[in-house]
Amino acid sequence: MVMLEKGLSTSLNAKLTGSGAEMVVLAHGFGGDQTVWNKILPPLSRYFRVLVFDWGFSGAVKEQEGLFDPAKHSSYDAFADDLIALLDEVGLESTVFVGHSMSGMIGCIASVKRPDLFKRLILVGASPRYLNTNGYEGGFEAAQIDRILSSVESDYHGWAPNFASLVVGPCDPPSVEAFAKCLGGMRPEVALPLARTVFLCDHREVLGRVTTPCTIIQTTNDAVVPSSVAQYMHDKIQGESTVEMIVADSHVPQLTAHQQFIDVLGGVLGFEYD
Repeated sequence: MVMLEKGLSTSLNAKLTGSGAEMVVLAHGFGGDQTVWNKILPPLSRYFRVLVFDWGFSGAVKEQEGLFDPAKHSSYDAFADDLIALLDEVGLESTVFVGHSMSGMIGCIASVKRPDLFKRLILVGASPRYLNTNGYEGGFEAAQIDRILSSVESDYHGWAPNFASLVVGPCDPPSVEAFAKCLGGMRPEVALPLARTVFLCDHREVLGRVTTPCTIIQTTNDAVVPSSVAQYMHDKIQGESTVEMIVADSHVPQLTAHQQFIDVLGGVLGFEYD
């Protein structure tokens, strides 16, 4: 594994590993860091070059000044610009982008802005909107989101372990512990505006402008994103898209159902891993 030592790459702890002609980029979601990909890095690295990094809001980033600005990052557009800047700095194009949760929609937005950077988008537990509205099931009523934001504001470190358990699911205590550690590492003054950005977002209109081929990976029981969202995205994305279901009670199948996750990636990207 090679640590990248220049500019944004260094600030975001970007690392390159593996070998192969194709480049895979792995982007974590809210409260995570690049360690959420640890279980799938070995198989991917056998067949591809792989880039991992930490978003500027992550607790794994030591110097966050300038990397996360609550005003600037109040929508996913700024994150998409950060992603584009990182890929340009590393000198990548035509990548396979694997975006978990919020990073799925960030990848969609970035692909609209710079389609040359993306060969395929793999959207894991992604959602363009979490709030229910007429004719759309996002998974949360307004009162539920209000309670989440209130808890983050009043007692973030008390809320984080409970949210980690909800997100990861009940069947994998070590993964709950690992994700809770990531989540707890995020600074409360960062977590609150980021939670507002995520839970109050509405990027549904972007889907109709996405022409990059997409694979949507959804678990059968996700406490954060209903399976209907995956079908909604499939229906609205302009380009080719498919939905791959993983049987799991989790929002993070790369942690809790990693073998199934690898099998899906293998089918999409054309490799086998025993």
